[in-house]
Amino acid sequence: MVVRDRGYWAGRALRLPSPGSRPKLSPVNTTVENINPSRVKINAEVGAEDIASQLDRAARELGRELKLPGFRKGKVPAQLVIQRVGREAVFEQALRESLPQWYERAILSSGVSPVGEPQLDVSDLPSEGESLNFSIEISVRPPADLGSYKGIEVGRAEPEVPEGAVDAELDRMRESLASLSPVERTAANGDHLLIDFTGSVGGEEFEGGEATDYLLELGTNSLIDGFEEGLLGAAAGDDREVGVTFPEDYHAEHLAGSDAVFSVSVKEVREKQLPEADDDFAADNSEFDTLEELRADIEHKILHAQEHRVEDEYREAVLDAVVADSKIELPEAIVDARAEEVWERIERQIKGSGMEPEMYLQMQGKTREEAIAEAKPDAEQGLRREAVLEAVAETEAIEVSEEEMLEALEPPAGQKGKPEKLLKRLRGEGRDALLVEEIRLRKAADLLIESATPITVAQAEAREQIWTPDDDKPEGSGELWTPGDSGDDDSDEGARESGEEE
Repeated sequence: MVVRDRGYWAGRALRLPSPGSRPKLSPVNTTVENINPSRVKINAEVGAEDIASQLDRAARELGRELKLPGFRKGKVPAQLVIQRVGREAVFEQALRESLPQWYERAILSSGVSPVGEPQLDVSDLPSEGESLNFSIEISVRPPADLGSYKGIEVGRAEPEVPEGAVDAELDRMRESLASLSPVERTAANGDHLLIDFTGSVGGEEFEGGEATDYLLELGTNSLIDGFEEGLLGAAAGDDREVGVTFPEDYHAEHLAGSDAVFSVSVKEVREKQLPEADDDFAADNSEFDTLEELRADIEHKILHAQEHRVEDEYREAVLDAVVADSKIELPEAIVDARAEEVWERIERQIKGSGMEPEMYLQMQGKTREEAIAEAKPDAEQGLRREAVLEAVAETEAIEVSEEEMLEALEPPAGQKGKPEKLLKRLRGEGRDALLVEEIRLRKAADLLIESATPITVAQAEAREQIWTPDDDKPEGSGELWTPGDSGDDDSDEGARESGEEE
């Protein structure tokens, strides 16, 4: 798994906010103070009516566990709970439950793009009928001072089918349909062995170290290092003793670093047999009657995929060219914070796939800190891209229409959903601003792409080698210079003097 954060680059999929079931909260009034270009302080105020509503809700929650004479459990009135437990204790409960949403409302209301963890400061407990004030100090995406961003020339590759790609796809199809047949010979890499084995450490068998009728493919390194190598050259009926050493970071701690011996009985050597790539193969495993037709279809699909890849790379290159010509002050602390956000997103993806992030890191042989450090270059470039797109959107006064919002909320093909209803929910929660920002920055990216001029990759590479007399002269004799070939200051001065004499 590669950790990447491309930021708001052209062609990225739109991230739609997901409304959920949450208590209805009123808007939070905010003002923003700029501490420096990359850090702000948001002063927020929650209305007295909202405070009273959340206080009442928290009291009812606490009342479910409160027993008072004359009242059934869970039926104690909120005001009585406040009197019995104390307004301060109830308010602390309300604050714990509501502050995350008040924070979110404050961020959305302020219009800032936060990066990293916030520093919250909550005022004293407000009296009855008073509002609650709190502040949020947080890093934000810094502004960009744009350079040239329209009409730039960027190299664009021509999509083509790589040599051998069609054969490789055919081989993949054949591999998926391969059969295993017993053979009367010794085993080599690529063969499958049907084996029984029992492992022992210090002469004592250990739990989980035995298997019956285990099918092992040699050459895959799917077991402990040295195990498969110890079975090369074995034949059916052979018994072998294979010595291995468990890694120091082996997941079973009682075996980590231990020397073990596996007693292995080889029952069969099986050879993988691939079906012939011919017309029968095409007719049996595709919608085509001949191998030629199947190959043509594979080539078409690869070319189509290459076209999409080239388009994505070109769009990204255009945006990066604009980034390179812009000035952005990007503090290291913000890059660190974004890199951690990137890794936290990856961790959620890993958990969603059924694996614990700690196990993933162990398999990769790295620590969490190392994974975050590896994410920093992409995190930094993502922040720069976002800053540039925001600046373009601001400069071009890009706006988002109702129709564009509804179009973005259209469900994927085959799924149900009403964009109008979803948009209404987003607005009710104050989260429509997230959708507006996504579309606005995407439109800014589209503007850059549409105004750019594609040139050949060869032209782009040649321009990277061009130097001028104002630049440091590159080493070697292959440098390019336009409009003339002279980089000597004295020669330039002589040309000027000659012109003056004329």
